[in-house]
Amino acid sequence: MDAGQSSLSPTTSFDRDRHVRFLKMMFHGLPSGYQEQEINHLTLAYFVISGLDIFGALDQVALVWSPIHIGEQTRPMTVFQRGFMPVDKEEIANWVLSFQARPKSKADLENGQFYGFHGSRTSMFPPDSSNVLIHNNSHLASTYCALAILKIVGYNLSSIDPDSILISMKNLQQPDGSFMPIHTGAEADLRFVFCAAAICFVLNNWSGIDREKAKDYILNCQSYDGGFGLVPGSESHGGATYCAVAALRLMGFIEDDLLSKMTSSSIINVPLLLEWSLQRQTIGGGLQGRPNKASDSCYAFWVGGVLKILGAHKFLDKEALCEFLLTLWWLQ
Repeated sequence: MDAGQSSLSPTTSFDRDRHVRFLKMMFHGLPSGYQEQEINHLTLAYFVISGLDIFGALDQVALVWSPIHIGEQTRPMTVFQRGFMPVDKEEIANWVLSFQARPKSKADLENGQFYGFHGSRTSMFPPDSSNVLIHNNSHLASTYCALAILKIVGYNLSSIDPDSILISMKNLQQPDGSFMPIHTGAEADLRFVFCAAAICFVLNNWSGIDREKAKDYILNCQSYDGGFGLVPGSESHGGATYCAVAALRLMGFIEDDLLSKMTSSSIINVPLLLEWSLQRQTIGGGLQGRPNKASDSCYAFWVGGVLKILGAHKFLDKEALCEFLLTLWWLQ
């Protein structure tokens, strides 16, 4: 959210409990305003569940109504008090697993399709009379979100048939090392290289990606100014830069905290990347995604994540950044 989108007065401190209540509300049912995002249902669920997990509130989500008996003996009454109890993590896992696309047989893994997770019910079509998925719309980003949710709730990922995901994911990698998100054809860029790397990292199996090709593609996306664009030759962008650096870290091509360890990367220009990233903090304290753009809350994650991996987050003006972020949150 851009700070210029509201004229209300900012709060003075971060109210954790209000954020938890907001996420609990979203957990029990998304408002009608999210209807147009139904195709991304699994991704929205990831945001809610991971947010609750970060707040340490995932064990206090399930809504329950407890009966309370009140009144005199001659006129007793029973009312129900709303409360929360630990969420049923197995129920969450089963719901997520219901989005998985499954091949009819191992031979189907060679048909060019991707057998990951669908993003929503609207992208899931029933198989034909031969139990073959004619319209398989499983998506790389949805698969990343699904596995992340399962990891959060403690599900045993070895029981989800990871081979089907990884073998078929190879079909999405392009000759230049990039990834498409879906086998029917779509844009191929750094977002999906990151998703592929994250999927392999979570599954602890790198057979689904040619890491050398992916690395070369990422390096080709680094611009003259040190940042990364989504595709080679494009403008540096905070989100693309995070995807590039995080993917390289997950694949083991760079180390954590490069600056503190006094190590140098032989594959990326770290000083130039550091300079570009630190220049994204504006005079108002927030972080922008590109030069001459307004600060936006999302880049506190994207650019902040890059600096954290590099071990350079200590150079940010954290107080100014926090003050900026608080101007984007309002008491309603």
